[in-house]
Amino acid sequence: MINRRDALRASGLATFGALALGAVDAGLTPAEATASGQLRGWTPLPDPAAGGVTSPPFPKNLTAEERRNLKTFDELDFTVFSSADWARLDESHAKHVRVHWPDGHYTDGIQKHIDDLAALFVWAPDTNIQVHPLRVAKGNLTAVTGVMRGTFSAPMPDGKGGYIEPTGRQYAINMATVGLWNRRGTMDEEFLFWDNQTFYSQIGL
Repeated sequence: MINRRDALRASGLATFGALALGAVDAGLTPAEATASGQLRGWTPLPDPAAGGVTSPPFPKNLTAEERRNLKTFDELDFTVFSSADWARLDESHAKHVRVHWPDGHYTDGIQKHIDDLAALFVWAPDTNIQVHPLRVAKGNLTAVTGVMRGTFSAPMPDGKGGYIEPTGRQYAINMATVGLWNRRGTMDEEFLFWDNQTFYSQIGL
């Protein structure tokens, strides 16, 4: 049997894709395969970061636990994160949560995660996530894509005691989050994926 946690560490985005495909195969979307191999009832998404994409309904046939976890994740991004309401982060994250970042490093503990998230709002105070183009859940796993937007409008600490002057440029990047949830309805582990090169290029760094 595949250890899902180890698989996530080993294959990153490939695992996210595998989870999404597994959800499709399990009948969690309305798309149906025809005899010719084409999909019926399915239209490819445009680039979500370009705009014009909304959050679809939750997949069909979710368990109560799976639906709860996706609803909690929506509330996390659309309200808690976008409003920088860090006092509510424990509604979605366990105190001991381990968070894996796109550059490969990870952190332990909810307070460290709060500090890291708050750092985004220092130089981009309008940072927000308002759309989840793809949302799937299977057991204690969720896989959700989103679009994170903001403006590099304030000085960015450079980690050396100085600051990088704001460029005033806006960013909109596609991201994906895979979460491992516990029975209390919070994430024990979270994997964040986005393209850092695109991110820094968009803000002019």
